[in-house]
Amino acid sequence: MTRETASRPAAPRRRRADAERNVTAIVEAALDGILAGEEVTMAALARAVGVSRVTLYSHFPTREALLDAVTDRAVTDARDIARELRLDDGPAREALARMVGSQWQTLSRYRDLYAVAVAELPPARLRALHAPLFGSVKKLITRGQAEGDFRTDLPRDWLLATVYALMHQAAEEVNAGRLSARRAGDTVTETILSALRTP
Repeated sequence: MTRETASRPAAPRRRRADAERNVTAIVEAALDGILAGEEVTMAALARAVGVSRVTLYSHFPTREALLDAVTDRAVTDARDIARELRLDDGPAREALARMVGSQWQTLSRYRDLYAVAVAELPPARLRALHAPLFGSVKKLITRGQAEGDFRTDLPRDWLLATVYALMHQAAEEVNAGRLSARRAGDTVTETILSALRTP
């Protein structure tokens, strides 16, 4: 084997590593722009990251594909935080309160992204992106029902939908200036627990 032949596999690996770095940089720059309230265009994003538009479109052929990746990045952040909450410890009611409080902080941080995602991504895709978080909350609702703290007279999936509808409504109220971000966490937590409480 010649020295030239032995070195050939390194080039594809370098290209893959460069591509991964580009994707990460593009997603992070798009997220930062959205959270800063900027109008993130594909051309401006390519300039900000320092890649060509050809490179940008090779990774994200449409704005919807880019927004999908940015939303997935935010949901992954929320999922990583949820893993640290020790949701199996203590009564389900207390664990859900911790979960809602934590997820509200994450949602509050990303509420500008949420507004854009709701406007531009299909509802079915948004729900699919949130599926891992839905699973954690549904597990807590199931455990709370078994413990007698959460109501069983309504479908479990409806209770799950209620949790997320209330959290997203709180984000909209904050965005509209009708609810302060400081009070929103406690308000939405208490509202959700009241909605799930056994009559």
